[in-house]
Amino acid sequence: MSALFDRLSRKLEQGHAAAPRDMWLDPRINAIDEFTPASVLIGVTEREEPGFILLHRPSNMRAHPGQVAFPGGKRDPGEDAVEAALREAHEELGIIPDTVRVIGTSDLYRTGSGYEITPVLGILPPDIEIHPNPAEVAQWFEAPADFVLNPVNQHVKAIEFDGGTHNFIEIMWREHRIWGVTGAIVHNLTKRLNWHD
Repeated sequence: MSALFDRLSRKLEQGHAAAPRDMWLDPRINAIDEFTPASVLIGVTEREEPGFILLHRPSNMRAHPGQVAFPGGKRDPGEDAVEAALREAHEELGIIPDTVRVIGTSDLYRTGSGYEITPVLGILPPDIEIHPNPAEVAQWFEAPADFVLNPVNQHVKAIEFDGGTHNFIEIMWREHRIWGVTGAIVHNLTKRLNWHD
């Protein structure tokens, strides 16, 4: 095992040993009775300065056009959370499932659009080859874990939507705006990992 794998495994286990602290919830979920299971892969590169692999959705996509996301999507019948996350990462970014060292899962995040997303945390090799699927990925990038998991960089913003004001988490790294569902998942993972402690 690697030092990064050991560190993240320990932090995830310690973080989930206690009750969740100030987790971000989508208030719209109260009006939803049934959720569709989905998964995302939170792939952390094994480097001296680890990073998260994220992608921009194409602007012509029906769902979440142009938004920054982790690779992922809804589960196929018979899949568990890990299998779905690895399949989606392979389909979207060409990440070979066997190269991902899965650490575990973190808190479910329920969205106002009716999805119940399981974040799957895993380690990626430093020389990972990315081959984005242009139908699903406009571009990909790697954002430093030190920056993304720092609460100082996670800002609460508001947007007028559907007749009301909705708050969301926004993380700006260079020209990349990480917000919405992805921002919320990162925020909640930050609470569990205590990366900077």
